[in-house]
Amino acid sequence: MIDYDPHRWRDTLFAIKGSVLQKVAPRILLLAVWAALLNLIDRNEWRFEIPPTAHTLVGVALGLLLVFRTNASYDRFWEGRRQWGSMINASRNLARGAAALVQDAPELSDRIRAWTTAFAHASMHRLRNGGGLGEAAEHVPAHEAKIATDSGNAPLACGARLSLAIGEARRRGALTDWEQMLMDTQVAALIDAGGACDRIHKTPLPFAYVIHLRTALILYCGTLPFALVRDFGVVGEVVVTTLVSFVLLGIEEIGVEIEDPFGNDANDLPLEGFCRTIERDMRLALLEATETSAAK
Repeated sequence: MIDYDPHRWRDTLFAIKGSVLQKVAPRILLLAVWAALLNLIDRNEWRFEIPPTAHTLVGVALGLLLVFRTNASYDRFWEGRRQWGSMINASRNLARGAAALVQDAPELSDRIRAWTTAFAHASMHRLRNGGGLGEAAEHVPAHEAKIATDSGNAPLACGARLSLAIGEARRRGALTDWEQMLMDTQVAALIDAGGACDRIHKTPLPFAYVIHLRTALILYCGTLPFALVRDFGVVGEVVVTTLVSFVLLGIEEIGVEIEDPFGNDANDLPLEGFCRTIERDMRLALLEATETSAAK
């Protein structure tokens, strides 16, 4: 994700990185050439001319379709951000619980923090169609990391390891029944957040809606020169067709860009940053617990 100051227009007005211009440029160029060709044929051979009323009426419906498309995509983007926020909060609660409640069993406290970090990395790789625990595999036993990787659902395997560690802490008397239930609630919150992100990633917008919108866009932009030929010269017709195509195709492409916000594109969520935040919180919780124990 690109960090920017929304108050500084000059930094964003002509920015290329993060925009959809590069992706829609070939389509816009093709439509511009099409408009120029039709204008030249119209002036030299046949008369291609239709009233602009149809495009005016269809433009309203097309605008509503585009609004729905971008709203639906942004809802998915924001939902993904909310779920990763929930994952970070649940991780902090687990780190806090591991440091404060399981301090009498330090190896179990370390295991809980390690598997919490592994869950975040596993979720990131799963959402990017990868697998494994990434760099977090270095902090857990190798054979357990392999089992989680080979399970087919590494985040769920990490959650299971977390519950096992919490259960072991209860059996050793480091946790009460109530404390075990509270910590396992946070594991459930991790699983719920990961499942919600999976739902967003694996459920695109309905195919019928997407294909209808794109067909309507191409028909609208492709026939627009017929409605402009009477009022514009070849230069004006190409300019107006290019401008309208850029606006409409750009809006549709923005929806495509943000509907699955877990990839590596400039406008996707910074999952690596979220994972680093969780790792940092794990270390801070350990440091605070160590300082508290030393003070006693």
